[in-house]
Amino acid sequence: MNFSEKYLSESLAIIRGINTDDIESIAGIIASVRSNNGRLFIIGSGGGAGHASHAVCDFRKLCNIEAYAPYDNISELTARVNDEGWDVTILNWLKVSKFNKNDGIFVFSVGGGSQEKSISMNLVKVVNYAKEIGAKVVGVVGRDGGFTKSQGDAVVVIPVIESGRITPHTEGFQAVIWHLLVSHPKLQLNNAKWESVK
Repeated sequence: MNFSEKYLSESLAIIRGINTDDIESIAGIIASVRSNNGRLFIIGSGGGAGHASHAVCDFRKLCNIEAYAPYDNISELTARVNDEGWDVTILNWLKVSKFNKNDGIFVFSVGGGSQEKSISMNLVKVVNYAKEIGAKVVGVVGRDGGFTKSQGDAVVVIPVIESGRITPHTEGFQAVIWHLLVSHPKLQLNNAKWESVK
């Protein structure tokens, strides 16, 4: 078996191991955020930050959900890192945006963050704050799900099939799942361009 076959074989095993009930719960929560005139804030670092930008586009365009990716403004991000510290960059952005109980957080993270190990504290602090004010937290994470899984309302954990490829598989399936969600009948209101071209 060559590497491409092995990687895709691992992907098939991951698909079989994903808990679809968790995906359905996320769809329901996001639909509820929209019906309550709430906003969806999509967060992550590294690949998760890149995913957030793309996912915001899809949730806005296909689902008519007011959505934002806090790290899209590099000027504000670097000012906050410089002046306030990395761990509160998203939290303080959300406070300026008057983040409230009608809103939702969507986390893309490989490990889900860890309060005990001080990993991805920028995400941990947001999840903590969301829970304090009664806002919903959903996510797609890897490994054991970390802090996001333990505190979130509905979180998909990408199964670990190959310990040497946790990050690429998790980040790859984050894209698969958010595209599933923006195609979900509970959420999608508008057709994508190529589906509407005859």
